[in-house]
Amino acid sequence: MTSEDPLAFRVFNEIGIIDQLATHAATQALPGAMTNAQFGILNHFVRLGHEWRTPAQLASAFQVSRPTMSNTLARLERGGFVSIKPDPEDGRGKRVSITSKGRAMREECIARLGEPLAELQSQVPEDLLEELLPRLTRLREILDHMRD
Repeated sequence: MTSEDPLAFRVFNEIGIIDQLATHAATQALPGAMTNAQFGILNHFVRLGHEWRTPAQLASAFQVSRPTMSNTLARLERGGFVSIKPDPEDGRGKRVSITSKGRAMREECIARLGEPLAELQSQVPEDLLEELLPRLTRLREILDHMRD
């Protein structure tokens, strides 16, 4: 990457590297066989307060294929973290909901992430994090709007 590369490319390149580093750190901290993808789904339900979602809605939200999402959901269901039931309004469809065990696992994951997050906060000035958050949120909102 050079300073002559387009600004948007340089920004997204940095975000991509940050994502790789953060994903690796999170993977090391998550309990048992929990993956970032699985944690992401549990967090999605709690963060957005959804009672249920279809596998297609989840695949769209996470920008993955339906088969990939189905595989991740099947592993979460085997662990008792989500419940997958037929959609009463669409006999062919399914509804996915987080279970109480899934909510507890999400909380355990966040607790396990506490140490790496505390280390990050000890290295990065709080005012920088406070400055970045609304800007990153706005960038995410723009990108979300662009994909719809």
